[in-house]
Amino acid sequence: MDIQLINDNLLSVLHWKARENARLRQNFDLRTTPEDSSQRMLNALEPGTKVPIHRHLKTSETVICLEGCLDWVFYEELPNLDAGGPIHDGEVAMDESCFKEVARVRICPREKSYGVQVPPMTWHSVQVYEPSTIFEAKDGKYERKSSI
Repeated sequence: MDIQLINDNLLSVLHWKARENARLRQNFDLRTTPEDSSQRMLNALEPGTKVPIHRHLKTSETVICLEGCLDWVFYEELPNLDAGGPIHDGEVAMDESCFKEVARVRICPREKSYGVQVPPMTWHSVQVYEPSTIFEAKDGKYERKSSI
């Protein structure tokens, strides 16, 4: 039996790796086999990490915050904007100036706000205020399409 504990030791290692990573974040895959067609992971996020405005075309995203404090920021695409190039590639904003913030949700366990369910096709990003660890789950097998 291979039991994976999610404890302070694991989270500390993830945050150490996140601080060493140029992107200031580190994920830990919780899938148990290569055939597992879900996306389940822990993600350690450090202040200053840049998560581009993006959306998931075919799945909702469930996020639960284990520690820390961050905002999930929601956007809408501004209509009829000619940015002189592509505004997005389907999932990732190519020109973030073509988006307007429409909502912000604070996720902070100390404040009794534990997570968010993001509907499919919803443009969003993350602003991290302190070292935070989240559990993320999405439907479908991970397909690398961008640098989110």
